Amino acid sequence: MIKKPRVRFAPSPTGELHVGNARTALFNWMFARHSGGKFILRIEDTDESRSALSYQINLYEDLKWLGLNWDEGPHKQSERLDIYKEHLQKLIEKDLVYPCYCTEEELEDERQALILSKRMPRYMGKCKNLTADERKQRENEGRSPSFRFKVHPQVIEFEDLIRGAMKFEGEAIGDFIIVRSNGMPAYNFAVVIDDHLMAITNVIRGEDHLSNTALQMMLYRAFGFEPPVFAHHSLIFGKDRAKLSKRHGSVSVGEFRKQGILPEALMNYLGLLGSSFTEGREILSREEMIKDFSLERSSKSGAIFDEEKLHWLNAIYIRNCKTEDLVARLKPFLEQAGYKTDAINTKWLNEVIELIKTELTTLAEVGSHIDIFFDDKYKMTTEAKEILEKDSARQVVKTFAEYLKTSDDTPQKLYPAAIKDVKEKTNAKGKELFMPIRAALTGKVHGPELDKVFAILGKDATLKRLKYFTA
Repeated sequence: MIKKPRVRFAPSPTGELHVGNARTALFNWMFARHSGGKFILRIEDTDESRSALSYQINLYEDLKWLGLNWDEGPHKQSERLDIYKEHLQKLIEKDLVYPCYCTEEELEDERQALILSKRMPRYMGKCKNLTADERKQRENEGRSPSFRFKVHPQVIEFEDLIRGAMKFEGEAIGDFIIVRSNGMPAYNFAVVIDDHLMAITNVIRGEDHLSNTALQMMLYRAFGFEPPVFAHHSLIFGKDRAKLSKRHGSVSVGEFRKQGILPEALMNYLGLLGSSFTEGREILSREEMIKDFSLERSSKSGAIFDEEKLHWLNAIYIRNCKTEDLVARLKPFLEQAGYKTDAINTKWLNEVIELIKTELTTLAEVGSHIDIFFDDKYKMTTEAKEILEKDSARQVVKTFAEYLKTSDDTPQKLYPAAIKDVKEKTNAKGKELFMPIRAALTGKVHGPELDKVFAILGKDATLKRLKYFTA
């Protein structure tokens, strides 16, 4: 019987969820859902000085917001320390590790000396052959040992699902730390034990972990564990081809949430980065992404993060979102912009959002688009003022208002009739006809279709705004 794949996402809670890590989570999640396997969440929180509970909580919220539901976990490494101690003892008994008493300063001096002599920086085995007396002497000096794995001359080879055959020389690696001097397991040690005990079949992660895989393969052999299948996807870069960081702008899922990026838009965009779906499509539902996902199609070269394209994609998702659903998503952003949503008529708000949603690229922009429908938020922009300084423009507005005063009909019939009347009396057409009315009515030079704006505002509210121009 073929085993169902088991994959994991194993972040460290030392900061907000980076979009690069979110993409790794997405790839693992899609792989699991595509193959009918399991997606496990593991928290690698052994770095006590940098890990924070607040980051863990935000991580869970971000994953849930993206819709990346996990099947098992979250497992925390900090709650598994006894397991790592047991496995360290196994390696001690096999004489595959030794205590190292070197200080950070001594290690840095060795590293710099190797660099100056143009050799590969690595640990040269200073503590490898210490006698029992020499070890005791260092411990009496107050030095707590870390433990290093003995690396013998060897070739480390493995097949990567994305990158093909990989090969590393053991001699270039040097003996590496598996347990730190504070007793905490090092990353490569803990991850091998966890992946084995959690029966992980496929490890999907960024290419920056390729060198770690060589170390982990040696540990798999030492324990007699069967290694999982590895797949190292490309990293995300900024437009300058540097690794994506804060200097490129927003880089965390939380930041994009605050901007008003829809989770389905961000998921769609991250799925496209460094991956090609069938027929080169760019707008894909969650179900389509799962169905068409393939690690073999993932690009080996770095993916460029283009925030403009993300906003373009987000605008499409906003336009396609059902208005009732969109209103619910917009309410927190409306509240932030100073609108008391509980006091706004639901039917009227739905009509407004239906009209302006084609103008939005993010949810956070809603305040600057909906303001034209509220008298207390109505403000004249500089561009609108410049248009209305012309006598011809003011005449258009005045004629429009005078027609409204003397006519009575539904907004849907009144607006076109008023426009026709203004056109006949002023000979204005095109921009000269519509721009002054837009500027006076909304205080802006861009926005939704004027006839629909008028239909929502109504005759009385319109005349109130045009009063200044008809005096």
